[in-house]
Amino acid sequence: MNLQHLLPLSSQELHDWALEKDQQDTLRNFRERFYHPQHNEKSQIYLCGNSLGLQPKSAREAIDRELTTWQNYGVEGWFEGEESWLSYHRYCQQSLAKIVGALPEEVCPMNHLTVNLHLMWASFYQPTAQRHKVLTVSGDFPSDQYAIETHLKFRGYDPATALIEVAPREGEYTVRSEDLLDAIRQNADELALVCMSGLHYYTGQVYDMEAITVLAHQYGILVGFDLAHAAGNIPLRLHDWGVDFAVWCSYKYLNSGPGGVSGVFVHEKHHDASVQRLAGWWGYNEARRFEMTKGFVPMQGAAGWQLSTPNIMALAVHRASLALFEEAGIENLRTKSVELTGFLEVIIQRVNQKAGTEKIRLMTPSDPAQRGCQLSLLIDNEGKKVFDYLTAQGIIGDWREPNCIRLSPIPLYNCFEDVWKVGEALENY
Repeated sequence: MNLQHLLPLSSQELHDWALEKDQQDTLRNFRERFYHPQHNEKSQIYLCGNSLGLQPKSAREAIDRELTTWQNYGVEGWFEGEESWLSYHRYCQQSLAKIVGALPEEVCPMNHLTVNLHLMWASFYQPTAQRHKVLTVSGDFPSDQYAIETHLKFRGYDPATALIEVAPREGEYTVRSEDLLDAIRQNADELALVCMSGLHYYTGQVYDMEAITVLAHQYGILVGFDLAHAAGNIPLRLHDWGVDFAVWCSYKYLNSGPGGVSGVFVHEKHHDASVQRLAGWWGYNEARRFEMTKGFVPMQGAAGWQLSTPNIMALAVHRASLALFEEAGIENLRTKSVELTGFLEVIIQRVNQKAGTEKIRLMTPSDPAQRGCQLSLLIDNEGKKVFDYLTAQGIIGDWREPNCIRLSPIPLYNCFEDVWKVGEALENY
């Protein structure tokens, strides 16, 4: 949606527009279903869901329910009670599948993101003498970098030669899609795997995951994505795109609590029990798990990659949050998100216009199809001072060295007036 017609409006006219948008918003009531941190006895303007989502009010009740089960049944809670714990992951699969565009059996909440990334690599990085290289994007999230680097070393390869990193062109912030695709073509004979973020944590850029997957598969190259900043932020169609595997966390856009449970996607074409993997007891065939026999027999689907007894309290919070997504609908959230972030972009343009200079530069693409809700702002010299000023005004964003402020209006709990207030604060700095 093009909101450039808002640029000439006065501050009051812009405020009236924002209030009207909020009144028309069919998702507005979800805002009240989250706890908002307080600042000077007022709710903060929380634009940091890209780092940690707000707490759903239903989270406490969800945990209390499982505490009651523990209290009343003890160890029998795994088998007794209204909803036994033994198959708890199944309570989340349907909602998760809708969020990432998968079949329910292709997804499973489990472990933590980097653990899952290593597990996926154990299965899907199968180097040969001819094909052992991996393609990724330069400057991906440190956990991804460390996981790839150490996994390559573990397999006996030097990351300096086995890892191909595609970087933005000189003077640009984001990676061009054609450069990623060209890199796949140019290195196809040596590539075993393409593994990268689906949405870059720093720039906010969304990569063309479908095009990357289709092209890589033409050369027999497997593809996996880290969706930490994409799951719950943008609509995904992992099954239809043919992505081989994906991992994500749940504590950012999925609002499932600090260090919340991670999730995995494994395409159904890889559900054969013979697929190599690192195994654990909880991934064993559920019907026979308590036979305690030798020889690993995996559960069908992504659940067969589970390792250990799940954290039921973490899963309970995750389930409570997923229920909100189920109710709101990921496509509805995306529609609002595009408008919210588009409004924030106009607000930044107004600040620059009034300053008579490009006081704030955007790293994030302007094309809504190439970004989620996050905008990454570059402010030279005074960036940290501006960030601290916003914080003092009760506006919570995210600071990244050396000069980047990340702001993410979340459609579940942010409103258009929140964005307008950011503009007022920046203009008064």
